[in-house]
Amino acid sequence: MKATIDRSGCIGCGLCADLCPEVFEMDDEGLATVISEIDETTEEAAKEARDSCPVSVISIEE
Repeated sequence: MKATIDRSGCIGCGLCADLCPEVFEMDDEGLATVISEIDETTEEAAKEARDSCPVSVISIEE
């Protein structure tokens, strides 16, 4: 699975990186970025991060 972030809408709250640091991190600009593919060990946390994003900018392709 692959996660993507619409960085133009990201507000930099950091919730995704807190919930799933294996897949998301905050970059030098203070915006979220994807750092790895989603596997079976990170799938649940990545989906929780997507569903919890306050501006709904995270997508996951299955």
